[in-house]
Amino acid sequence: MVEDWRDRRKYMQTISTRKRARSQEWFERAQRSLVEGVNSPSRGKAVYNGGPIFVERGQGSQVWDADGNQYVDFMMSFGALIQGHAHPKLVSVASEVMAQGSHFAAATSAEVEAAERFRRMVPSAEAVRFTNTGSEATMLALRLARAHTGRTKFLKFEGHYHGWYDPYLLNAHSHPPGDLGTPENPARIPDSEGIPPATFDDVVLAPWNDVAVLEHIMRRHGHELAAVITEPIMANMGCILPRDGYLQRLRELTREHGAVFILDEVVTGFRYAPGGCQEYYGIQPDISTFGKALGAGFPVGAVAGSRAILDRMRWGPNMVLHYGTFNGHRLTMKVVAANLDLLAADEAYPKLHAIGDAAISGLRDVFRRHNIKAIVQGFGPMFQIYFTERDAIHDYRDYCTHVDTSRYSQFVHSLLDHGVYMTPSNGLHWIISTAHTEADVQKLLEAADQVCGEMA
Repeated sequence: MVEDWRDRRKYMQTISTRKRARSQEWFERAQRSLVEGVNSPSRGKAVYNGGPIFVERGQGSQVWDADGNQYVDFMMSFGALIQGHAHPKLVSVASEVMAQGSHFAAATSAEVEAAERFRRMVPSAEAVRFTNTGSEATMLALRLARAHTGRTKFLKFEGHYHGWYDPYLLNAHSHPPGDLGTPENPARIPDSEGIPPATFDDVVLAPWNDVAVLEHIMRRHGHELAAVITEPIMANMGCILPRDGYLQRLRELTREHGAVFILDEVVTGFRYAPGGCQEYYGIQPDISTFGKALGAGFPVGAVAGSRAILDRMRWGPNMVLHYGTFNGHRLTMKVVAANLDLLAADEAYPKLHAIGDAAISGLRDVFRRHNIKAIVQGFGPMFQIYFTERDAIHDYRDYCTHVDTSRYSQFVHSLLDHGVYMTPSNGLHWIISTAHTEADVQKLLEAADQVCGEMA
C-alpha cells in the first residue's frame, strides 16, 4: 500500500477546501439561537479555529459541506458511523420502518431481534438492556454495580471519559503536569461547574496502565469498591493501548476484592472484533457498556453482562430502576439488527484492520521522511497521531506532559484545507469504517505529505 502510494504521488493532487463562506454564514446565524452556535463544545470554536465546518451530506466515506467542498471523512461521527454514511442497507431498513411506524413505546419484535444478535456477538452478554446513549449506559452500569455489591464507592481512571454523569467528571480533560499530583494520590480536578463537591466523595481516582500503583490503590480501597470502570483502550486521550497483561490483572483484582468490573466499550465496542475489545483481549467483564458503532449513526446505548446483575432491574421492591420512553426505539432497533448482520459478515473486520493498518503505516512513513517528531499510535480501525519526542504515550500523564496538542491542531486544520475531514482535537481519534477504501488512504497520505512539507 505505502509503496503503491509513493509511486502514484506525482499523479495525485489534493483539492483545496479553503472556501467556507456558507459555513461561516451558518455559524453566525447559529450563534443567535444556540450556545456558541453548536450543541456540543467539541463542534465549535473550542476545537475549530474560526468556527466549525457545516456538513450537509455524506455518502460512504465522503462528506460535503455547505459550500460544496468534498472531504474524506476520518472522524465518522466520533466513531458512530461504523458502516460509513448512508449505507444502502441501513437506508432501506430505516425507510421501511418509518413507513410502518418508527416508535410505539411498547414491546416489539425489533428489540428482541436486536438483543439476540447482540448476545451472539458479545461473549459476556447473558442479558442486555438498551438505552438511548452511551452516557446513559454507564450511569445504569454504576447503579447496577452499587445495588449488586451494597457498596457505594467506585474507581475511575485519570483521563477516561464515561459520559457526562456527575460522578464520572473527574480528570477527563488534560491539565498542566504540575497540577496532577502524584500517581498514588492524584489531584482531583472536576471537569464541570455545577457539581456538588460531595458527589466525588465516593470516587477513588487512579492512574491507568500502571499495575504496581493499581495494586497499591486496590489494597487500600478494594474492600470499599462497588465497581472499577475502565475503557479497554484509552480513547479519551486519543488512542492509548493497555500494556500487556494490564486488563487481565485488573480483572483479577476486581474478583479478589469483590468489585464489579465494568468495561466501557462505548467507543471500542463492535470496532475491533465482533465482540469488541473484550473478545480481542480475551477478558470477561461483569458488565460492559456500548454505544456509537452499535447504532451505525443512530443514538443508542446498551448495558450487557451477567444475568445475576442485570436481573436486578426486574420489577419488585428492591429493583434497580431504569425507565425510558425511547428505550428499544423500534426504528433504532431495526437499524441495530441490520448493522450487526453486516458486521457479522466474514469480510468486515479483516477489511477494517487492513485499511486502518495501511493508513497507520503510511502516515508513519510520511512523518519519517519529513523528519517530523510524531508517532501514530493504535492499530486497525482506530488510531491517533501524537506530536511528541516519545516513542509511545502510555497514560494520561504522558499525554499531559509530552504531547504537543497545538501542533496537532495546526496539522489537522491544514488537512481540512486539503479535503481530509477530522476533528482538530488531539484527545479524539481517527476512525476507519467499512466504507473506507485504499483510495481514501492514498488521499490521506497525499494530503499529509503536502501538509508536512508546509510544516517542516
